[in-house]
Amino acid sequence: MKKLNKIVFLLLVLSLLTLTLPQPDPTFASDCSQTSVGFTPLTDLGTGTYQGYQGGLYPNGSNQMPAAHAQAGLNIAQTIQPLSPTGQVDMVNGRTVLLSLGMSNTSLEFTAFMTLNDPLRGDLVQLINGAQGGKSAEFASDPNDDFWTTVDQRLANDGFMPQQVQVVWLKEARAEVDASEVFPTDAEILQDQLRSIVQIAKTRFPNLKIAYLTSRIYAGYANTDLSPEPEAYQSGFAVKWLIEEQINGSPDLNYDPNLGSVLAPWLAWGPYPWADGTTQRSDGLVWLCTDFANDGTHPAVNGAYKVAGMLLNFFHLEATAVPWYTDSTQLPIQYYLPLVVNSLQ
Repeated sequence: MKKLNKIVFLLLVLSLLTLTLPQPDPTFASDCSQTSVGFTPLTDLGTGTYQGYQGGLYPNGSNQMPAAHAQAGLNIAQTIQPLSPTGQVDMVNGRTVLLSLGMSNTSLEFTAFMTLNDPLRGDLVQLINGAQGGKSAEFASDPNDDFWTTVDQRLANDGFMPQQVQVVWLKEARAEVDASEVFPTDAEILQDQLRSIVQIAKTRFPNLKIAYLTSRIYAGYANTDLSPEPEAYQSGFAVKWLIEEQINGSPDLNYDPNLGSVLAPWLAWGPYPWADGTTQRSDGLVWLCTDFANDGTHPAVNGAYKVAGMLLNFFHLEATAVPWYTDSTQLPIQYYLPLVVNSLQ
């Protein structure tokens, strides 16, 4: 382990997935014929456009966050330490809570992630699944919805307090979108709801510092009105635009106490899991009909573990996650330096 290099590390990730993935019976969505909708993943779209709007995860068609935003995230990540139930640093009995927020897909995918045997995760990092079935963005964006009391209950049931939540993985979508809400209006509405969610989260979890956002997986096989295509694809623009809003200095998403009231955590992309069905993304990702449950909307077990694998890889390699997520005793300094350098390029 002390001589772990990138190749060995990737082999470790693959072996973890192989050992921990259950082998489910195939489940088929009702419409397996729509193997493509013809859209280009944001990560491959780059400076190209979709209905006049530029791709890429970050501004200017890039998949790399701007250097200043990356540096701010690194600075924040390095301040994350295990906290006691009252929010005080406690390096012995404290915990760093990583909380998921979102809908049923999020819950299924994060549940799969929680079952992975990850020897690189720090012993004081605690995973809590706050995502809930039936709680799409319109519910989670309401501070009075019972979505939030359920999150508090789940924390309490596992012996934790809101003061210990420092990182959130947020994945939300709209359900039953009105046909009159064409792009970009539909994505702008989701952007507004995501903004409300991160603001509410910051209010309820006072020590929340980072929120990683993810959009929907492919929904071409769906036979429900719970964010089918093109809504699933277009949800990526809502995430992209919200993060750009913070990068551009919106006071509604300020995370820097030196610039005024802190109303949100620092925001960045988590894994981007959308691919155009069986059409290979540049990194090889595809979504098969057998990755989904019968409704074509929710992931089957293997589909949930596909996202779980993306999360595992993300938390191991993302420069703003390594300082608080990984057990530093397991990796040499040579592993960390390239992550820091790459994040600033």
